[in-house]
Parts: sequence; structure tokens; C-alpha cells
Amino acid sequence: MLKNRVAITGMGIISSIGTTVEANLHALLNSKKGIAPIVNIDTRHKNKIKVGEVLQTNAELAKSLHLNENHNYSRTALLGCIAAQQAVKHAKIDTIDAFRTGLISATSVGGMDLTEKHFQNYNAETRTLINSHHAVDSTEKIAALLGITDFTSTISTACSSAANAIMLGARLIKSGQLDRVIVGGTDGLAKFTINGFKTLMILSDTDCTPFDANRKGLNLGEAAAYLVLESDAVVKQDNKTVLGYLAGYGNANDAFHQTASSENGEGAFLAMSKALKIAEINPEDINYINAHGTATPNNDLSEGKAIKRIYGDSVPDFSSTKAFTGHTLAAAGAIEAVYSILALQNNVMFPNLNFKTVIPELQMVPITEVTKKTINYVLSNSFGFGGNCSTLIFSKN
Repeated sequence: MLKNRVAITGMGIISSIGTTVEANLHALLNSKKGIAPIVNIDTRHKNKIKVGEVLQTNAELAKSLHLNENHNYSRTALLGCIAAQQAVKHAKIDTIDAFRTGLISATSVGGMDLTEKHFQNYNAETRTLINSHHAVDSTEKIAALLGITDFTSTISTACSSAANAIMLGARLIKSGQLDRVIVGGTDGLAKFTINGFKTLMILSDTDCTPFDANRKGLNLGEAAAYLVLESDAVVKQDNKTVLGYLAGYGNANDAFHQTASSENGEGAFLAMSKALKIAEINPEDINYINAHGTATPNNDLSEGKAIKRIYGDSVPDFSSTKAFTGHTLAAAGAIEAVYSILALQNNVMFPNLNFKTVIPELQMVPITEVTKKTINYVLSNSFGFGGNCSTLIFSKN
């Protein structure tokens, strides 16, 4: 039972570089970034930082979902519903309850964009009922849209959230508890997020530069992405087209600091090592690493050291795609899972935009242009606050 493979049969995505999988691929192949000044949020930081923003307004997103004007969908929920609906359609699922089906959705922002509208007027005398704030709200709305009732769960482990959602979905399939699971994550931009990261002093006022010696910090982003995971039995019974497989996964928590990664990348090293062990492959079998690569001084050095602990001086081709989309927080692991599958399908590696200068301590040079190459295995990293480190390995077969 535990040897059952986990197939990926559908994908959906909406990000700052495109509202579909095809649009995202086109942007990646043509180096069209989504980083720009803030448009949809009225904040004092509007002209001081850059973000990866989905340019549609909430009203436009709601209209595409055919919601009435009195809906209580947060931006996080709107983005999540659109991407999850795409994934199910892509997997050609007509009857959601034909098999035991679950939904595992990740978020960190939740409904904060709606909650913060009431912040100034919220006091002991005036209370506004806010029922879309909690993280589970977006999951419930996605499940209702898709008609999923067998199993739902919400994961919030900071920026590794969606990777952990994918991991849990795979384990539920391998253990025989579910036949298919829609997995991924969603996060909309909000003042809360912008102000929080501004306080941490890790936002860049320019386009971010992952793995560059002169990196200044990250660009926040918003996005949603979901994958459809299905068992071998479902794939065979329905004669499904398989986009790729989730071959390995691992997570670890080094509990080094509330926000910073450990100096030697302990958690990242352990997560990658576990993923390679579960995939039953050697480190040199990895053809491409989609790195977490946030462009913060701490993350890139820590992740780089962890990679070098595994590979020494023989590091595989790698790049971070966050210079395209910004750091999409809880959605990041799912966004980059979609990009990893696209890399496998198209035998292509995506560029690490804006790179110029090697980090002296690492001497690691990322891929800086679209590069064609036979790819059988992709390793994708997602690391979050509190030392939450997760690694996924995707394969063609």
C-alpha cells in the first residue's frame, strides 16, 4: 500500500505573471516578471516597495466566480477558488465524489485583507462580525465550490505551508485513506503583510536579486496554486494523463529562531536529505533545483550552505523563480511545484532573474537564462519562519 505512487494529473495557478498555467509558462520562458509598484492596496509604502501583484481587483475576481455583490470572500479565498477550479478542470474530473477526495489548502494571511478594513473602527462599543478572518475560511469556500466533503484540512506553517499541504496529501494517498487530493495554497496581499515584513526590515525597494551578493531583501507577492494528486488505481481506472509524480518529500524544523534560518542550514539540509531518501535516489540524480531563494541575506546564504552540505562543489543547476512572482508566502510551495512540473514537461530550467554577483561564501552561480536540458528529477525547496523547512522532489516517471 505504502509503495503506491502519487501522480499529478491537474494544475491550476493565478499569480502576478499570469492567470493560467499557460500564461505562467509563457512568462517564465520569456523572462516577463510580475514585480511592480503596488496598485490595489492603499498604503503609505505604495511607492517605496515593489510587489508581485495580481492586477485584478476583488470585484473582478468575484465576477469570474459568479459571486453576488454581498459575498464575504477574502482576496485569499478568491484567488484560491480560481486556481483550485482550474486544477480540477485540468484533471478532467467530472464527478468529484466518484472517488474518496480530499482538499488540503495552505494559507498564512487568511482573511486579513477584509479584517483590516474594520481595524480603525473596532472597539469595545462597536464590534463588526468578521467571519472570514480565520485560515480555515478560504479552505471551506474552496471545498464548497468543488463539492468536496470527504476530507478537508488547512495548513499554516508560514512559507512552507503549501509544500506541507502537498506532502500531507501524498501521505493520505499512500496510506490508502484517500484516492485523490487537491493540494496547494493561497495568499492575497494585505497591509498587515506589508507592514509586518517592513518591520522585519527584509523588503527590497527594487526588484529582488536571489543568490546575489548584493541582495537587499524580498518582494512580497500574492498568488494561488493547486495540484491534483491521484493514486495509481485512479489513474489506471480513469486512464488519466499524468503530468508527473511526487517522488519524494521531507520536512524538518531546526527551531533556530522565530524568523531566521539557521546559519548552517540544518533544517534545509535535513528536509532535502529526507526527500532524497523517500524518493530512493542519489543526490546526483537531481537535474534541477527550484530553490526557495527569497533574496534575503539570511535565507540565500543558509539555503546555499545546506545545498553545498549535500553536493559539495558539484551543485546541480539551480535557480529561484521569486524574482518573477515575488515571495507568495503560504502559496510559494505550490507555485513552485507547478513550475517544477512545467520544467519536467518541457525539459527546461527557468532563469534566476537579476543575478550579477556571486555570494563569496558560496561560490554558487544560478541559471540566468532559459536553458533546455533533459530533466527527470526536480527538487523544490520551501522554507518558513520558525525553522519550518520542506522539500519536494518531482519526477517524470
